[in-house]
Amino acid sequence: MKKIVVFSGAGISAESGLNTFRDSDGLWENYEITEVATPEAWERNPALVLNFYNMRRKQVLAAQPNLAHLCINDLAKVFDVTVITQNIDDLHERAGNQKILHLHGEILKARSTVTEKVYSLKSKELNVGDLCPKKGQLRPHIVWFGEAVPNMMEAAKICENTDILIVVGTSLNVYPAANVVDFVPHGCKIYLIDPKEVTHGYQNNILFIQENASVGLPQLVKQLLSEK
Repeated sequence: MKKIVVFSGAGISAESGLNTFRDSDGLWENYEITEVATPEAWERNPALVLNFYNMRRKQVLAAQPNLAHLCINDLAKVFDVTVITQNIDDLHERAGNQKILHLHGEILKARSTVTEKVYSLKSKELNVGDLCPKKGQLRPHIVWFGEAVPNMMEAAKICENTDILIVVGTSLNVYPAANVVDFVPHGCKIYLIDPKEVTHGYQNNILFIQENASVGLPQLVKQLLSEK
């Protein structure tokens, strides 16, 4: 069975109504990234950071998966499909996608600042004073700017054995996540679905589909299934 990796970015979630900071000159919901998405911001004002992610969490819970999320299930009926996502929402999970690796964390989970243990949140909110069993403050289970991306090695391992890489919802400008293109083996087919004109120095064997995720990915899925 052929292996396919779907590497998804913020664009696929944007079509479900979730805003991205890259659409607003470095602002995310009118906040400077340095105010709410760095370790320094957490040290300086944890209440502000927690409130920011509480708002994002409520938006995620109100959003619904779109056709781009849903059509991956059709691929998985025929191929061995793994989703590697930069997104912190759970839209892939709710669409029924089975094998998912989150590079930048998950907004519906919290992590202890003492033990690093991860917990699923039972509430829409995480506040100052919410502690783990070891009395450590819980923080959003998010990889902030300036922090290492712990799942990158696992992502590299997954990509090493894939036959097809589909990049959707990202222009491959976010590092180190964009390095997935360099992890795949020689001869791997690479498709990039992005509505914007692509100008970068990646290898020439990338096949471009200049469409939004919810249009381009279903088209590609239909094509790959017909070629099976």
